[in-house]
Amino acid sequence: MKLTDRTLTRLLLWWGPRGRLAQFHRPTGPTGHLVGWIMGRRSSNVVRNRWAVRLLDIQPTEHVLELGCGPGVAVAAMAARASRVVGVDHSPVMIRQARRRNRAAVRTGRVRLITASIENLPTGDGPFDAALAVNTVGMWPDPTARLREIARLLKPGGRIALVSQPRHPGATAAEAAEELAGLLTRAGFAHLRTEMLDLDPPVACVLGR
Repeated sequence: MKLTDRTLTRLLLWWGPRGRLAQFHRPTGPTGHLVGWIMGRRSSNVVRNRWAVRLLDIQPTEHVLELGCGPGVAVAAMAARASRVVGVDHSPVMIRQARRRNRAAVRTGRVRLITASIENLPTGDGPFDAALAVNTVGMWPDPTARLREIARLLKPGGRIALVSQPRHPGATAAEAAEELAGLLTRAGFAHLRTEMLDLDPPVACVLGR
């Protein structure tokens, strides 16, 4: 079954007033399965995730981490470039979908997918060369503290990319980029760089080391 972005957007607009957009924060049950299906197939989501992975410039020998991996779209893009990928999400529904999407790489051990919250990240898989978080930082409790913890999981000179595509009225990608840059600075990251992707709405990515 193939749906256009316009059809998926209409579905989201129908869901919003009924309170079901909370499922995009922590998908559960049958509705959560549908949410993951949408996130894995909506073309703008796929473009955004693959763009962020390209910006990280992942090398074949590198070990990378995604925080809030959802249905595994970025994990798949990273697995095509990296030596090993670890994806973490607090939703078992999303981890199951990510495993299906990346089943071959999971079988060979190149991808490992873990159900865990951002407050309780597993430390045994590090250190990592790079980390990625797409549209999840705004949902983290105390994001500066979380980013400091992620920094400890990175190798010296390790890279991070934070992505935001703000959709609420009045929000802009420029404002989102400024907020992400502030969080990274307070967490001790430096050499910050901001990139923008011309989608509707626009997407901001802030990279640091």
